[in-house]
Amino acid sequence: MVSASPVRVTWSTRGFMRTLGIAKERGLVAGLVHTHPNAAAFFSDQDDRNEAELARTTFNRGVSGLASMVFGRDDAIAGRLWTAPGKTVMASSISLVGSQIKIARTVASADEDQFLARQAALFGQGFNPVVRGLRVGVVGGGGTGSAVAMLLARLGVGFLGLMDKDIIDVTNLNRVHGSRTTDVAAGLAKVDILAREIRAAGLGTQVVTKEEWVGHPDLRDLLRSCDVLFGCTDDHQGRLTLNRLAHYYGIPLIDIGLRMRPARSGADYDMTGRVSTIRPGNPCLMCLGVADPRRAANEGLRRSDPAEFERRKAEAYVDGSGDPAPAVVTFTTAIACAAVDELIQGLTSFRGSGGMTHNRIRRFDRVEDRAMTCRPVASCPVCASQASWGRGDVNPFLGVIG
Repeated sequence: MVSASPVRVTWSTRGFMRTLGIAKERGLVAGLVHTHPNAAAFFSDQDDRNEAELARTTFNRGVSGLASMVFGRDDAIAGRLWTAPGKTVMASSISLVGSQIKIARTVASADEDQFLARQAALFGQGFNPVVRGLRVGVVGGGGTGSAVAMLLARLGVGFLGLMDKDIIDVTNLNRVHGSRTTDVAAGLAKVDILAREIRAAGLGTQVVTKEEWVGHPDLRDLLRSCDVLFGCTDDHQGRLTLNRLAHYYGIPLIDIGLRMRPARSGADYDMTGRVSTIRPGNPCLMCLGVADPRRAANEGLRRSDPAEFERRKAEAYVDGSGDPAPAVVTFTTAIACAAVDELIQGLTSFRGSGGMTHNRIRRFDRVEDRAMTCRPVASCPVCASQASWGRGDVNPFLGVIG
């Protein structure tokens, strides 16, 4: 900073020039942030003139864009991207991702929904418009995913993206919310069942369904358009995809796991639920021991080359799929409730200012609920360094070949 007055700050551009050099070297976009402490968040005429000059310099230096944000009073934020000299695109929403979730939108909120009045009575009038503006992706439409989707619709989430490749099976009927015996006979997809039930409720939630595995290219636009993602899949390859997505795009991931083991001679029941919140700065699913790259590779082979998978399975080079895991609706629904509670905590801090719990373990068999975490593994390619944080679109997608 060179000089300052109550209405203006003058600063040297030497640091900005160094930033442009780093951005070009790493294939990133440079960014500017400043404040209007006692005013609204908007770009003034002076901001327009100054940034236009800086944008020209940016593109002359071979950098692909210039991002700009201004913070005003009452936590207001405005942002835009210079995509070419003299050309800007205003941000419709800006997400601040940490232990808490803050999403600033430039689009006016819709009128208050009467069916959400009891929520406003608890969390205040500002809660429902924030929830109504959320775009939430739910990956997996089974016992936990179906419960999460139904809860989010009742919470008033404005947009739900539901993703699951599976068709409903008779063994799913004991825990998939909204499913019917006639759906099995009709061969309906799980996501279509959930969409039918949510739309029939008439609560105003827009639903988009994708009958595909989370790693399919057709899901990429939907995934990266979400404000928050819920991981309700039980496969390691899917979890690894969501794990990287949370870091590359800065989208908070609330991942759910459930382990049900029956009592045996000399061993008690093991009925354990897990809710993990994954974001840049937290240890990732690999460091938590939740996602196994070796098992993910086996699952990928099974999808891409079933014959080769069976050959290797016969020769004991890969693990088989094993017996179906036990599942009971009360436990799948309870851990789904705990996951949605983490979202509410991120938005409201109703449990205190500490934000979302990184890794919550619930032992249903012991009536025990505790928070557990770890340090990132030093060699972890996802969370040990900041190289992938907020990188966004790269080629190949998420930096993964194949």
